[in-house]
Amino acid sequence: MSPSHIDRSEIPKPSEPACEATREILDRIADKWSLYIIATLRSGTRRFNELRREVEGISQRMLTLTLRGLERDGLVTRTIFPTIPPRVDYELTELGGTLLEPVMALVAWAEKNKPAIAEAQKRFDKAPEPLQASGLGTVHRQL
Repeated sequence: MSPSHIDRSEIPKPSEPACEATREILDRIADKWSLYIIATLRSGTRRFNELRREVEGISQRMLTLTLRGLERDGLVTRTIFPTIPPRVDYELTELGGTLLEPVMALVAWAEKNKPAIAEAQKRFDKAPEPLQASGLGTVHRQL
């Protein structure tokens, strides 16, 4: 469906408080690491170190902060087992599970469109500087 086919009458006009609340939620979900963690937890419970190994490039501190935020938002639960050393398991909550369909659709879209986006980036990077920087307004470039 193209943007021109969206029934805009069904989209409520944003109020400042509603925009702020929505922005905070989207900032959490769409940050650099949350999507990876949510996608990783789709197949079930993971221990902290399992997540750290599976989410390549994430630091221990960033994993801790991201999991804490997801837990605060009710998307992930943390279960601590009184063993030595303590065992901590993370899993998606029912609410977190409702994110899987849109998150995985977004991942699939990104995978499908990687070549087209890379090609568009190459064309853009090779083109001369756009005229809108000169104050002449928006100019659509033929690439």
